[in-house]
Amino acid sequence: MRIPAQTTLQAMDSFEVNRRNWDERVGLHAASPDYALSRFREDPSFISDVVRFDVPRLGDIRGKRGVHLQCHIGTDTVSLARLGARMTGLDFSQPAVDVARTLARDLGQDTDFVHSDVYDAPDVLERNGFDFVFTGIGALCWLPDVDRWAQVVTDLLDDGGRLFLREGHPVLWSLDYEQTDRLVIDYPYFQTGEPLVETVEQTYVSASAALTNSTTHSWNHGLGEIVTALLDRGMTITQLVEHASVPWDAIPEQMVKSGAEWVLAERPERLPLSYTLQAVKAG
Repeated sequence: MRIPAQTTLQAMDSFEVNRRNWDERVGLHAASPDYALSRFREDPSFISDVVRFDVPRLGDIRGKRGVHLQCHIGTDTVSLARLGARMTGLDFSQPAVDVARTLARDLGQDTDFVHSDVYDAPDVLERNGFDFVFTGIGALCWLPDVDRWAQVVTDLLDDGGRLFLREGHPVLWSLDYEQTDRLVIDYPYFQTGEPLVETVEQTYVSASAALTNSTTHSWNHGLGEIVTALLDRGMTITQLVEHASVPWDAIPEQMVKSGAEWVLAERPERLPLSYTLQAVKAG
């Protein structure tokens, strides 16, 4: 169930609500075949589907210093390290960081994982210390202010460094996914002061256990708002590609699996489901 917030909520309230939800998801995700932790340990060449999708746009990252913001349990982070980058992951969930550190240790990687809110990243990591910032699917919606996020990205990047962002499209986030026979936009496309309050007892992996901390607070961010936030900080947009696919069954009963991703079953050209954005810091 998705409802608008009834009262003005302080950012810390939303932070705690979301942290408790994601802390509880960690065990379910770590045990799920969807995250394939055992496959990472068994196959030294294995990388996540999300990173594999992005390889043609990532290019050669060997030897590059990278930071993965909102890294969760680290599967995309260690995948980037397997492509040759020197990676640091950051997440606000301590249990997620613990799982990520264990995974990296088991893989023999020196990938570092840091426990921190993304807005505090410049205070706990090296400012101007990274060649690229990576942010993956399903991250920005947990942040109330995309301008602050853009400043974090700029603060972390060295001169000439780049942002690599692949995200769910804001049109997708604005859909009423409980409608199973048509596409209905019923939620904000643009960033709002109040969060969208949602209660979902199941996480998105194949798991039978219900979540106790099942409420989340989220915000949509229009594509123009994201681009403008980066431009306002002197970043140069070098790529913006919209995709007709997304890595999960985002609109139940209206999607089919296509390789590692999901697309609309009928007329997929109707809807952008995700996008890749790259931007470079001046210098």
